[in-house]
Amino acid sequence: MTSKKAIRKEIAQLVKAMDPQEKKVSDAKILHQVLGHPLFQEAKVLFCFVSTEREINTHPIIQEALAQKKIVCVPKCFAYGVMKAYAIQSMDDLEPGKYGILEPKMETEITPEKIDLAIIPCCAATTDGKRLGYGGGFYDRYLANTSFKKMVLCRQICTKADLPTEATDIKMDLLVQEDACFPIKNHTWDESVWLFFLNGAGTRNWTTSWSLPWTRIAIILYRHML
Repeated sequence: MTSKKAIRKEIAQLVKAMDPQEKKVSDAKILHQVLGHPLFQEAKVLFCFVSTEREINTHPIIQEALAQKKIVCVPKCFAYGVMKAYAIQSMDDLEPGKYGILEPKMETEITPEKIDLAIIPCCAATTDGKRLGYGGGFYDRYLANTSFKKMVLCRQICTKADLPTEATDIKMDLLVQEDACFPIKNHTWDESVWLFFLNGAGTRNWTTSWSLPWTRIAIILYRHML
């Protein structure tokens, strides 16, 4: 499989080659998808990255969330790879940070357990939830062990069939493109139990496991859940 470094270089060239008007149209379509999604509409506390020039424009998302009286928090970077979320009241509460990215001036930290939805950037992503960042590891470290929903924004030209991943890479719950949203099925503990039964409770002989009544019942119930 192509290396992460090579994919980042490829995506950077694709984005750089986009016409400014093409970018605007792409941004507007993704904005429409985000604002119309139930996860956004129902979220009371929203985490959202503040876009740079090379990224999908999230400023209108932040402004709309603030207009809807949602609590909005954005990332602030500290030591390399360390990031926290701080609340803002308007776009005027942002200033260029350590890496030249707009960050919050205010010091009202919003801890992860209070967040309902996080809107996450990427270099590339897949429709089954894999995400490739820019190489700093900020988001993977921040998102580890969080329970809020994770929505990644990705242009169609940046969406890949597959991506190289590592154990520390965090999967997304939803991929948003210009013309579609792709919910990712991450099995819950209960669903994993059903899958365990579906596969014969660990038996290697499918014929034997299928003959067991509880396996047949589990299959019927699991299919009903889908």
